[in-house]
Amino acid sequence: MLSPRFWDNPPDRPGWQARALAPLAMLYAGATERRVARGGGRRAGVPVVCVGNVSVGGVGKTPTAIALVERLSGRGVRAHVVSRGHGGSLPGPIRVDPRRHDAAMVGDEPLLLAAFAPVWVSKNRAEGARAAEDAGAEAIVLDDGFQNPSVIKDLSVVVVDAERGFGNGRVLPAGPLREPAAAGLLRADLVLAIGEAAACRRFRRDLRGLNRGPVLSGRLEPLKTGMDWRSFPVLAFAGIGHPEKFFRSLRGIGADVRHAEPLADHQPLPARLMRRLEADAASLGAQLVTTEKDAARLPESFRGKVLTLPVRLRIDDWEPLDAALAGLGLFCEKRTGHPLPTPGRD
Repeated sequence: MLSPRFWDNPPDRPGWQARALAPLAMLYAGATERRVARGGGRRAGVPVVCVGNVSVGGVGKTPTAIALVERLSGRGVRAHVVSRGHGGSLPGPIRVDPRRHDAAMVGDEPLLLAAFAPVWVSKNRAEGARAAEDAGAEAIVLDDGFQNPSVIKDLSVVVVDAERGFGNGRVLPAGPLREPAAAGLLRADLVLAIGEAAACRRFRRDLRGLNRGPVLSGRLEPLKTGMDWRSFPVLAFAGIGHPEKFFRSLRGIGADVRHAEPLADHQPLPARLMRRLEADAASLGAQLVTTEKDAARLPESFRGKVLTLPVRLRIDDWEPLDAALAGLGLFCEKRTGHPLPTPGRD
């Protein structure tokens, strides 16, 4: 299902629905607090970098994980990704192989990440981390799992949608938060705000000292593929946390979005639904287009009929994150065979 609109209300006006759900939110927050406090996680033999969030869906964790493994591999570090494989049926641990696995088996995000680094899907994250180590990982990027204590994190990066922030500031189901923002940010080593420059500035201002570490800013940019989207007629559909961000990206590069179909995050794409979208697109004289993540869930018969708009994360200043990674011993001349450049802007 799509997230309720009242989740995006201002914190000082959360809505009657949020107030009515407050008792359930207290129970959810208490359960999360007890789980995090339980500790007892496994200490991996290599550095573990967690890419997580304090709110549900659509903040940009997957592009952040991609940017991070590319950064590490560019410095000569063999990074593997460990994911729970949301939506997949395989318990793991198993290494994702796009030739053998589909989204129903391992989840859509692991399939996307597997194009950039070895990815291990495991419902038990500690077993997934062990499998990655045994396979030669020099660093583990933990995709999600910020509230899961089964693996000890050496560095936690909390990703936030700068425009939406923490919504109405309430915990599930009264709001979009997995835990109170203040509690989560106190455990975060870095915060990454993703959005336009003005939204990132507002988010930094609104934090009001809740964070204890640096706040980075970044933005998602369409990847240049040679495709000319200007005035190109499309029917866009997206089953991500916040589909409107994808539709905005298409309009931002000049596409003629004749219809935008928002779907629930990770929503299955059965042939019946795709045939309906195909017919709608034909009636509008438009081309079907979706996100890379949604494309991983397409039926085989539709993979040649739907275009994708890839996006990549651009971080304004890598220096705080580079310094944190260097502090874990990941960036050193021995790994790369040559002196590293001074961390700075990309």
